[in-house]
Amino acid sequence: MIYDVVVVGGGPAGMMAAGRAAERGLQVLLLEKNPSLGKKLLITGKGRCNLTSAQDGGRDFIAVYGKNGAFLFSAFHQFSPADTIRFFEERGLDLKEERGMRIFPQSDKSSDVLKLLERYLSDNGVELRFNAAVKKINFSKGKIDSLLLKDGDTVMGKHYILACGGLSYPATGSTGDAIPWLRELGHKIVPVKAALVPIITSEKWVRDLAGLSLKNVNIKVWQNKKKIDERFGEALFTHEGMSGPIILDMAKNIGQALEKGEVSLTIDFKPALSFQELDDRLLREIADRGPQSLPKLFAALLPSSLAEKFMELLGFDDSRKIMTLNKDERKELLHLLKEFPLTVKKLAPIDEAIITSGGVDLSEVDPRTMKSKLYDNLSIVGELLDLDGPTGGYNLQVAWTTGYVAGENI
Repeated sequence: MIYDVVVVGGGPAGMMAAGRAAERGLQVLLLEKNPSLGKKLLITGKGRCNLTSAQDGGRDFIAVYGKNGAFLFSAFHQFSPADTIRFFEERGLDLKEERGMRIFPQSDKSSDVLKLLERYLSDNGVELRFNAAVKKINFSKGKIDSLLLKDGDTVMGKHYILACGGLSYPATGSTGDAIPWLRELGHKIVPVKAALVPIITSEKWVRDLAGLSLKNVNIKVWQNKKKIDERFGEALFTHEGMSGPIILDMAKNIGQALEKGEVSLTIDFKPALSFQELDDRLLREIADRGPQSLPKLFAALLPSSLAEKFMELLGFDDSRKIMTLNKDERKELLHLLKEFPLTVKKLAPIDEAIITSGGVDLSEVDPRTMKSKLYDNLSIVGELLDLDGPTGGYNLQVAWTTGYVAGENI
């Protein structure tokens, strides 16, 4: 049979596109190569699913997507972050807002988000086909003719929506399948690279700090003694380097800088205090705790594992008394607290990325409809587009919005 719409990919963008097209009365087939829907959705937000951000989708919101963000003006006018919140709440999902305007399900369960979307598809009569991996797109000039599946079946539709994701978390099915298809179709592909991804440092001793979570720190990125990025918030030490929201958000810029040369970081563990204010505090601590051993001073300033690492890096003996710190040693400690240095070796592998950058060049997609400008009956949505944002629900919002707009405008 010939379907009105065939959607390839059962992630957030694909489910939204299929559901909205079917809601409008179209006969929709959703193809998913996994045995179930939403595998990547289930692990977003550490399994809690940061659905979107509690913002209006205006210029400030769009600015976080960088130079390509302007592509989203029309799309957000059709389906904004507020529309996303309304979509889920009207269908029975209780939501909550957390720090940073992040929106989560009240239950803290991404599985509840997936169940709602599955019900949305079912209620609107979307036909699902699992373990249905596409092998090839058959096309003629300006038109997609059919899809050849790996099991040998041929699927035909009047319109096709590609929602196959990028290259992040390949175990969930995001293996970049559609990139070579789109390239064969003649679409220009901006190279796909890791966007939100941890960093690996040259310092091997970071493994001693693995799992240590940092809150309210300021991290700067440097190249050739010039600051190229800076963020305040939460970070995390890993066995190989660093991760956490502010590291992930800077990773794209770090990756671009690494292509030009060496990149380093400095961590300010006490950003609320100036150098002078922190020095004054150190002097007070030295005066108050003078007869105590140095570990007592470091324990008052830092988490235990980090305090031990500071002692080690500074070469201080545990038995030394706080009162024995001289001016030069105090200044050395002060600079380590305010400008803790790390050298970036590389980004973690792309399969560890939460999201990838790159994809179909946006100049070849109609921002009002998500339709390809090269093929009348093809739409492209989600992570396949050359759009990516920081952590905080911005990338899932692109999925909801582009999926909805594609389903709405067929």
